[in-house]
Formats: sequence, C-alpha cells, structure tokens
Amino acid sequence: MIPIIPKQAARVLGRNGRSLTYANQESTRSAARIANDKRATKRLLQKAGIPTPRLHAAIATRQELRRFRWTKLPASFVLKPRSASGGSGIIVIFGRNKKGNWVKADGSEIMLGELKNHVLDILDGNFSAASLPDTALFEQRVKNHPDLKAYSARGVADIRVLIYNTIPVMAMLRLPTEESHGKANLHAGGIGVGIDIARGLTTTAVHRGRIIDTIPGTRVKIAGIAIPEWNTILLNAARTTQALSLPFAGIDLALDRDDGPLVLEANARPGLEIQLANLAPLKDRLERVRDLTVKTAERGVKLGKSLFGADIEQEIEETSGKTVLGLIEPVTIFDAGGKPHTVMAKIDTGAWRTTLDETLAQQFNLHNNIVDRQSVAGALGTQQRPIIELTLSIRDRNLKTRAFIVDRSHMKYNMIIGRRDLTGFLVDPGKNARGIR
Repeated sequence: MIPIIPKQAARVLGRNGRSLTYANQESTRSAARIANDKRATKRLLQKAGIPTPRLHAAIATRQELRRFRWTKLPASFVLKPRSASGGSGIIVIFGRNKKGNWVKADGSEIMLGELKNHVLDILDGNFSAASLPDTALFEQRVKNHPDLKAYSARGVADIRVLIYNTIPVMAMLRLPTEESHGKANLHAGGIGVGIDIARGLTTTAVHRGRIIDTIPGTRVKIAGIAIPEWNTILLNAARTTQALSLPFAGIDLALDRDDGPLVLEANARPGLEIQLANLAPLKDRLERVRDLTVKTAERGVKLGKSLFGADIEQEIEETSGKTVLGLIEPVTIFDAGGKPHTVMAKIDTGAWRTTLDETLAQQFNLHNNIVDRQSVAGALGTQQRPIIELTLSIRDRNLKTRAFIVDRSHMKYNMIIGRRDLTGFLVDPGKNARGIR
C-alpha cells in the first residue's frame, strides 16, 4: 500500500469528514438531490451552456419500453440508469457487427432481449442506491480523444476534478484497463493518475492502492501526459458546481474526439482515492479555500492554479536551489528573550532594508536594540529612522539582519522584508504564499 507520512495522515480527508463537514450542509443536500438525477443535471447544465453527452432517448415506464422503437438509436450509445452512481448499471454499445447485432467494448454481442431485460432492471431500481423506480437513459457514446486513446483499454478515460467554493482543489485522470473491462472506476481496477492543477500534466499513478509507473502489462509510462484543453476542463467543472449550487463536488468529464470536454456527472459525495493519486491530503486544500470569495468560475480556476500548482514551484526550487516566496509570507520574529512570534510580512523587492512597525518593536522589547540611525528621503521629506538588530525566520531559514523601525499603523502589514534579506529566495508576484489572501 502507499505509505502515508505520519505528519500528513491527520490531514487526509476521510468519509466521515467529507460527509459531516463538506457534504452534509442543508444547501448541499438539496443540490445533491438534483446532482444524483442525471437527467435533471443534464437539463441544468445545458441551460448554463455547459456541454454534456447528447441524450438520444429515455424510457421511464414498462409501457414506454413496450412501445420503444429501438431502430431510432444510433449504432453506438451508452445505456445508463438515471440515478445510479459509481458506474453501476452502465452498458456501453460500441457499434454493430457484420450481422447487424450490437457489440460491447470486448467485441461480444448483446441481443435486443438482453437490453430489454437490462432496462427492466433499471426501471425496477436495481441499480438505484435507494432501490426506487428509475429511468433508463440512452446517451451519446464518448469517443476517446487521440491524445488519451493509447492509455485507455477498451473504454474511455475520464477526468475527476474536485471543486470546493468554485475552486479546483485536486484532479485525477482515470484510465480504464483490461481488468476493469473498459470502466474507468478505480474500484473496478481502473488506474488513478494525479494531475498538476496548474499545468494539466499527470504525476503519480495508483492501481489497486499501489504506486505504478506504467500501465499494467505494458511499458507505457503514465507520468507526464499533457491533458488536452485543460483550462476548459477546469472551467467547465467550476461552472458545473455553480449551475447546480454545489459548493463541494467531484465533477467527472470526458474528452470527446469531436466535441471536446463533456461533463458526464456531478458527485456530491465523491470518492477520496483522489488523495492517493496525488499523494496529497485534502483537508489543508479545502481549509485554504473555505472562506475565499469567488464570484466567477474564471477566478476560481485562476486561484486553483495559483494555490495548488506546487509542482511548478517545486521544479523551480529544485532547478535553482532557491525557495519561492509569495508577496505575503508568515515571518517569525524572535523577541529580546529569544521567544518566537509570527507576523504576516509583505515581501517588497522595491525596498532595500527590512522594516518593522514600532509598536511591534516595543511589544517584543526590541526598541532597545537600536544600533544606528539613517536619514531616509520620503514623501514627507527626510526622516531619521532608527535601525535595530533583528533575528527572524522565513520558511525555516534563520536570518540576522538590521531593520528600520517605522510607524506602520496606517499600513496593512506591520512588516516588510526588503531585498537585502532575500538572498537565496525567489519571489513570485503572481501569488501569495500558501494561499494567504
């Protein structure tokens, strides 16, 4: 099994945490009832202009089944229950053989009588979680995008994007295998592959709870796959949660060869294996975006890429040997007695020297550490600023420096870190460190 670092284990989101904290709010429960109804979901998404697989036909009663004209169906289609989840009750028809009979992904025939019996099972609610009467839907069969076809056995790859507060927080590519008989579901033997939110590139792959580098039985490597139309996928996922009024959901999409990204369904209680595929716990990510105000899907996607594109930052740090800072960073200041205090500081490459608010200097008994004074020209004229000796820590790196003491009570941040103390760091002006807003 995948080893879990003890420090991270407490941050892994479990089923109880998912249900109690994120999926059990009153607003979520009402929206979840719509999300569980695939036909109602399709109507809302189409109204919002979000592409979904085309609906060819529907059968809701035994009378409709008896009158149904099977000849009006296209050569290939997907038969699925209206309310089922987890891939249960789905039959994929790939086309007709030379004899005119329908065939499935493995090439086996399926006769009309079998399809009728399967529809009856759907109508009787045999695939419904509540065992309630259901409706059979005949939908467009998604055809694999050429860039993903080589990685998919028999079936179609799909993409799960986990959205919270309109922000993509984690994503996973799901690949069907011979073992899963063409289904992308992980519990059936499909492969889950983490995706770097910022770049749309696959990272770690898991199969049956174990990390793998290649598709089982082949030498096909899985890491580094570039997902086509990645930004559109994230936008459609975020817009779906807005259209359904679902604050927390797993949105499943597929890339059709001709139609591009299509939303397959929304899951109000998505599976949590996505954490294994990304080797990252969910709690931290969800907590970081819980209180953000996000009005548009575009803004949500931009935030998701900025907050959770850790691989880019890691690659830069590994290549340069320097730590990447955001514009706002938590900085630890050590007072006169050596006790640490954390304050939020602005990273200011336009300033040469670090500056600390005089109130904090007094609070930490640092105002007696004055070692020099310097004339500084500013908007109010030339001022004499005291300079103190200061010990601080940025990203666990301890520094001894000399800092100005200034009245910053009218400023948003009580401290700025000047470039004199930024040796060994890189600054990314496009983000705030660790999702701080």
